[in-house]
Amino acid sequence: MLQVGPLLPSLHRNLREHYDAVLLDDQPDGFLDEHGAEFTAVVTTARIGVDRALMDRLPRLRVIANFGVGYDTTDVAAAAERGIAVSNTPDVLTDCVADTAVGGLIDVMRRFSAADRFVRRGDWTRGTYPLATKVTGKRIGILGLGRIGQAIARRLAGFDAEISYHSRRPVEGVPYAYAESPEKLAAWSDALIVATSGGAETRGLVSAAVLEALGPAGYLVNVARGSVVNEPALVAALTCGRLAGAALDVFADEPNVPPALLDLDSVLLLPHIASATHETREAMGDLAFRNLRSFLVEGSLITPIPQG
Repeated sequence: MLQVGPLLPSLHRNLREHYDAVLLDDQPDGFLDEHGAEFTAVVTTARIGVDRALMDRLPRLRVIANFGVGYDTTDVAAAAERGIAVSNTPDVLTDCVADTAVGGLIDVMRRFSAADRFVRRGDWTRGTYPLATKVTGKRIGILGLGRIGQAIARRLAGFDAEISYHSRRPVEGVPYAYAESPEKLAAWSDALIVATSGGAETRGLVSAAVLEALGPAGYLVNVARGSVVNEPALVAALTCGRLAGAALDVFADEPNVPPALLDLDSVLLLPHIASATHETREAMGDLAFRNLRSFLVEGSLITPIPQG
């Protein structure tokens, strides 16, 4: 059992106790050249993943268990070619990510974090804080109406929001209007929430044209992946006033955040914490471990990712 990258302490302990897992980061250079053929399973995080080069150094690899719902950092095509099973941890983080999206939307539209800084600087003694934007009743576009997108929509119903969405195809059984393209969704929306999956298919999906369609009164919330948004175009739109604001939990080159955003009160910057609660992370660790155990004992995964 090979552990790639740091994991939740409880998951790390489980792997050590039940499978005598080896942490790759602790091994000397050349370790895999000598021992790579000994490993049949890898546990990693959605942020690190397993690329083709690492798979090539593990000739007997049979399964990759991802701690996280995203798997765009793992070369799924290479895994499929070699018959390597890959799992992730969906569902258990849906609520927290949806909560973060709605919380970020409220924060950036009402400018709560900026108002907090206003008070802490002592500026309240010198004048009143500027007016912000109401959330209730707004038109909210959701880019990606999967589990998380639908959870966001359900929460926004409590704000009397009008919901529209765009996904690769219309979702059956939902009461929300389908937009034919991200640009059309953005043009309709007061705020656009990005909740789609990452990876090559969605890279740059929120393009300069989408941001232009969202416009100077529009807001962007991203709880998906930094790669989904054209980050230079976003920075330009925010710094030039062509977008009203953004709440960002993810970035293109984490943990590096574009310096131009750091001093903007119109932007909420979060360190990729949408699922970062004790309850959710423990549930993710438990599911990652159960996926691994299920595969090694029964030959099947509980939550396999789609391949092919």
